[in-house]
Amino acid sequence: MNSDGTVTERNDPALPPAGSPLADLPAPMRAQAAIASASARRGAAKPSPRARRAAAKTVRGELSGLARRGEISAEDRDRYRAVYDDALRTRRRLSGSRGAALQGVINNTNHMAQRGDLTATRLPAVFLTLQRNREWWTTGRLLSYGERVEFTDSELVWQYYPGEGIQVQVLGTFGKLNGLWMAKDDRKLRNLADEMTSYASTRGGALAWEYYFYFGGGKPPWASAMAQATGIQSLARASQQLKAPEYLETARKGVKLFQVEAPVGVRTKTKAGVRFLLYSFAPGQQVLNGFVQTLVGLNDYAVIARDAQARKLFAAGERQARLDLAASDTGAWSLYQVGGSEADIGYQTLVNEFIGNLCDRSDIGFWCDAGKRFAGYMKQPPELEAITTRVRAGSTALVRFEVSKISKVGMTIRRNGTTSFSTSATVSRGPHGYSWKVPSAPGSYELTLTGTDLAGNTGRATATITVLGKARV
Repeated sequence: MNSDGTVTERNDPALPPAGSPLADLPAPMRAQAAIASASARRGAAKPSPRARRAAAKTVRGELSGLARRGEISAEDRDRYRAVYDDALRTRRRLSGSRGAALQGVINNTNHMAQRGDLTATRLPAVFLTLQRNREWWTTGRLLSYGERVEFTDSELVWQYYPGEGIQVQVLGTFGKLNGLWMAKDDRKLRNLADEMTSYASTRGGALAWEYYFYFGGGKPPWASAMAQATGIQSLARASQQLKAPEYLETARKGVKLFQVEAPVGVRTKTKAGVRFLLYSFAPGQQVLNGFVQTLVGLNDYAVIARDAQARKLFAAGERQARLDLAASDTGAWSLYQVGGSEADIGYQTLVNEFIGNLCDRSDIGFWCDAGKRFAGYMKQPPELEAITTRVRAGSTALVRFEVSKISKVGMTIRRNGTTSFSTSATVSRGPHGYSWKVPSAPGSYELTLTGTDLAGNTGRATATITVLGKARV
């Protein structure tokens, strides 16, 4: 958005492509419906006595308290109040999707105040979010889910979430910082590093880059190990390239979040070491690609900063990541998360890239071997095997088969060159079956299975199905 409120569409060459997992955090599994109905849920429940007491806390009251305790100045208190009041006045003039978007951001601010989460260090980010949403929804165009926007006086990357307005996409913004580092665009690199330094808050005694909206069951504010690690990685790179030690010091303060247990921090202890979490609010979500990329970022920072503590954190995480990889490796593809479904082609490609990066950075044989194995899965055709070999004439039979990885599996049954049955569907790894209305004529039928995986590799298997005569009554 330009300073006069007009909007120009363009591609930011430093920003990871739209839809790239390095540009946006995916929603936790089974959480898409939660995102879509977040606003409705927030207003549907009858408030408990505790919630009613919390509701007595207001944004204005919390600002006054912070000023009274000397945590912010009176000038800052008045400035933030003005931003909040402007947002409320604007909301009364807006209707439809614009009004709902701005209301979502106002609600988030109110809820953080009610929970006592509107701390002094969060105010710059929270009230910048209010201000930018007021600007956008007053003059900007309507947006679709996931669209990214920027403002001409800033390098921050904002992303639209229905019911939540536009929000700083922390991972995407740090991805852009890495892009500016690669492009050696020192002016923009410095500007964005300064902005993200100012955007940081204190969480669990650590410097953190938080998300300030409801997402996948998480309440604002929440954090992500993947975004945090990409942050300290990109700031360390900026410090080195710009010869600006202040950015390295900022990154160093961010390392402490990896020492804090969830849900405040971004890790959980395990028997092997520690697991770094894609979402601070979802310790049960064991997402392989996010974990591996966290290790890549932590390792890159540790090398540049020569930080012994970061090296210890990397080592503890790397021990657990080996176990998570083994639990996610199906022998033909990978699971998106431990105990979950298979990754789609985007995340399979991504985890391959991240594992390769970890191999290159760490020179650890385990990850180099895993990288070769996972790269092979992208070229390996699915293996298919027929399970059902006999059916009864005139019946409706489930013709079962097994496939080694998620694929579109076609089944054709012929006799003497004439097709009796043909169908296909995309199925996950393991046993499945298609329903066949068996002809009345007994005999041998030729079964052909073809499977095409998400990478386009095709496998084939054949078998003979014996159709038995109709059972005697």
